[in-house]
Amino acid sequence: MKKFKPIPAFANEDEEREFWDTHDFTDYFNIKKMIRGPLFPNLKPSTKTISIRMTVSLLEEIRREANKRDVPYQSFIKQSLYDHLHEQRRVVRTVR
Repeated sequence: MKKFKPIPAFANEDEEREFWDTHDFTDYFNIKKMIRGPLFPNLKPSTKTISIRMTVSLLEEIRREANKRDVPYQSFIKQSLYDHLHEQRRVVRTVR
């Protein structure tokens, strides 16, 4: 019978995330006894406030484009970044 390691106490989520990024969870949990937990489809992803410096003209252009699409400019920026990253990943996958 495999003996599982005790899970350490974590000071915060970042510390816990770092721990699980560098440790194999099968050393800590008996996967044969795991059960599926509830799904939470309506949870919002965690967000973090950042600050970006940009020219006034670029910000005005972003606001105009967001206004044309009837979305808040910050949502427009986030969606544009997301779309760009996923397009770049798609391009990289097709090149390989």
